[in-house]
Amino acid sequence: MVTLTTVLRSGGRYDRTWVERLARGARRHIDGVDRVVCLTDEAGPIDGVETIPLRHSWPKWWAKFEAFRPDIRDDINILCDLDTLFLGRADALAQGADLIAMEDYFLKGRVSTALMRWRDDTLSFLYDDFRDQAEHWMRPGSCGQVPNSVHGDQVVVDHLLRRHGQMPVFIQQACPGLLDFYGTDKANIGPVLIFIGDAKPDTADEETQRMWRGHNGFEAEHRRARGDRHPI
Repeated sequence: MVTLTTVLRSGGRYDRTWVERLARGARRHIDGVDRVVCLTDEAGPIDGVETIPLRHSWPKWWAKFEAFRPDIRDDINILCDLDTLFLGRADALAQGADLIAMEDYFLKGRVSTALMRWRDDTLSFLYDDFRDQAEHWMRPGSCGQVPNSVHGDQVVVDHLLRRHGQMPVFIQQACPGLLDFYGTDKANIGPVLIFIGDAKPDTADEETQRMWRGHNGFEAEHRRARGDRHPI
């Protein structure tokens, strides 16, 4: 089975609407996704999504380490940020079992946790290592000297992957053309639109916001057929 997992920690800009929109886009554009899971500290159901309670009080992006818990693993696991926008066929994410991850857009050769794929519980050591020394790993400088300007989950994930000899193939090399980045000089029509820096779907231009709210399938295909470029 193939599971797509995302994480919703309450108290920030994200709410269950983001989860529902991500789930709809993923199910429409990734053939083979059997379930969508949201790890969250919020109560109540989320339409089309299996909710699983967060175990720890790790703040902000640190909660993403729970996505590597062995008790929620599947045959194929896809970790996806809530602000990802699926606009076209992304079946490659569910095909194959190699460990892949997005390469940081700004820091070449560094792992981004915005989008990852792994098989079974091969990355459970990320959860185990972080859980055992969470306060240590959340402390800036815990991974030594790094090029990242912000100390967050992907700094520690990159560090632990290297320490365990488990560096992934980057998605940009494994699946050329799959990722697009909002706000760059590219067409910004997907198939998978990634938001970098301060850009988010809810503050993007009007057309992108319409697609994010649920009109993404028809509009993206129509724009791709027209060869339109995205106004930035």
